[in-house]
Amino acid sequence: MADILAITGGHVVPVVGDSIDGGTVIAVDGVITDVGADIAIPDGARIVDATGSWVLPGLVEAHGHLGVHEDGEGWSGNDTNEMTDPNGARFRALDGIDIEEVGFRDALRGGVTTAVIKPGSGNPIGGRTVAIKTWGGRTVDEQVLRADVSVKSALGENPKRVYGEKKQTPSTRLGVAAVLREAFVGARTYAEKRAAAASKGEPFDRDLTHETLAAVLDGDLAWDQHCHRHDDIATAIRLSEEFGYRLVVNHGTEGHKIADVLAEKGIPVIFGPMLTSRSKVELRDRGIGNLALIAEAGVTVAITTDHPVVPIDQLRLQAILAVSEGLDPKIAPEALTVNPAAILRLDDRVGALEAGRDADIVVWSGDPLAIDSRVERVFIGGRDVVEPTGADDATPRVVERWERFGRTSWRG
Repeated sequence: MADILAITGGHVVPVVGDSIDGGTVIAVDGVITDVGADIAIPDGARIVDATGSWVLPGLVEAHGHLGVHEDGEGWSGNDTNEMTDPNGARFRALDGIDIEEVGFRDALRGGVTTAVIKPGSGNPIGGRTVAIKTWGGRTVDEQVLRADVSVKSALGENPKRVYGEKKQTPSTRLGVAAVLREAFVGARTYAEKRAAAASKGEPFDRDLTHETLAAVLDGDLAWDQHCHRHDDIATAIRLSEEFGYRLVVNHGTEGHKIADVLAEKGIPVIFGPMLTSRSKVELRDRGIGNLALIAEAGVTVAITTDHPVVPIDQLRLQAILAVSEGLDPKIAPEALTVNPAAILRLDDRVGALEAGRDADIVVWSGDPLAIDSRVERVFIGGRDVVEPTGADDATPRVVERWERFGRTSWRG
């Protein structure tokens, strides 16, 4: 028998279309089938009355270290950077994620249902990223939305500091760019040799580092470029045009200085984190209002917490602050949902309330851009993951993963 969910009576904000007062969202077996007003409720549906509440798609964190840099676990829980090799293209964030990290529960309480997990920014090339749901399985593999999303790379202070302290290349911005350029030249040569061997039916030795970068050159993986200063952003653009890969600017602290260039070239920006100090020189001109200037230029923008730099449940708060500093209130919810999904090509599954997308749905007490609104319920794939406790004004309860498997705890 099909599992049917009907969320009725709420102020439905699909994000990709007009809001619907007293709207209904229908999901069957974890996939949205209908969104609108005056929709017939299928027989046997599980009905959730959202009257007086707002209904939106789950939020998408486009750049975080959830599970690979465990909040509160110190050295033991930090697997973000494998800084023994400047070219870490063969490394995968997926292999370091602990889904028992407390940050996953924070994500749910903050309405975040999808997170793209990335290796850190200590290396010029950090490794492959992965998109996962923030709840669901015994292992992270059961929560994977898409295993092959992008490759994380870093320009600027971080890699030059890490390797400069080791007194090896790269210790300058010149050196970092050279590492990237040499890596792509090597990957291109590898791909040519691989194709030649295949055409002749000859065996070919695989190289995981080259294969990852070849996938970037083929357009299968995006290039997530950590860069803050405008000159580093310009270098990111220069390299992407030299090798023809799909560039996504991550952080973009000074993106407003060349926002017209980014807009003209169609390069999106995953902006943030915003709730930080000027902890290094390249953050000297940081400002929450910079996001508004980038968006005004016509750049597609998303917002990131860079968890745990800023706790992931503060993703919405950053959008609220951005609106207070000039971001268009219409763009703010898009920057939390459909934009990050589209930037990283996850929009066939998440980012909006639309037929055919996953039933990742959050019920809010009011407008999420109002500071006093709170998460009331969260569904991932149509399944309750945050639900009311039954007591008035009580914090909603996160449904623990073990309950999905019919247990009272992992011990019981």
